[in-house]
Amino acid sequence: MPTDLLQIVESTTLDTETISSRTAQIHANVLSKSRYIHVPNFTKIHPDDLALLFAEYDGWFFGGQVKETLGAIPLRFRLSKRMTSSGGKTARCTDRSTGRVWYEITASATMLFGCFTGEDHRPITNSGITCRDRLDALQRVMEHEVVHLIEMLLWGKSSCSQPRFHSITLRFFGHTQNRHTLITPKERAFVKFGIRPGAKVRFRLDGIEHTGVVNRVSKRATVLVEDHRGQRYSDGKLYRKFYVPVQMLETVGQGVD
Repeated sequence: MPTDLLQIVESTTLDTETISSRTAQIHANVLSKSRYIHVPNFTKIHPDDLALLFAEYDGWFFGGQVKETLGAIPLRFRLSKRMTSSGGKTARCTDRSTGRVWYEITASATMLFGCFTGEDHRPITNSGITCRDRLDALQRVMEHEVVHLIEMLLWGKSSCSQPRFHSITLRFFGHTQNRHTLITPKERAFVKFGIRPGAKVRFRLDGIEHTGVVNRVSKRATVLVEDHRGQRYSDGKLYRKFYVPVQMLETVGQGVD
């Protein structure tokens, strides 16, 4: 087990002032070094920005020992448009054909760009901390994910529901919760348009009006419309599936349970 990183993780407790000072410095460094992020509520982001942010956190909080512990094992970074309920994810990956191992940290572009739009209906919090801007929220995501990576490297597995994870995020970053609470597309659809799973809705497509039931809400709503040409579902009925932008839907009467 890498003793330097383990010693840092087990022996460090930072005060609020130190945490605030270091995270503010990282915020400023990203704005000055990134080729894509130039303002706190950025409109462009690249996987290189996640790599930059990781390097900043590794340096300021862990003395570069996370990278040192990785050694020759690659760490990759990815942005996802498909993640609509969590802000980030860390995974240990293995190539089945070669056995090669790498780690991957993913951040949800959908979640980030869905917040701080000027239409937020509540304060944006992440890990129990109120976020001032999009970069602030991304920092909370990286803080959470880097601890997942550290636990995987030191102990082989990681869970943010366990006391050890909570202890690390609290001592290093002041996290009082280990949940991402960015506004999800599902929440925004309900608050802004009254659309949620189970709602009966109608919409027009190619000049034809359809009426159906919302089955799921992510970036778009999945609407099931009864149709004899459709697929049979658990209720015994045949439905066609439509993916419809939430703003195109109009609620009709009472939804179903």
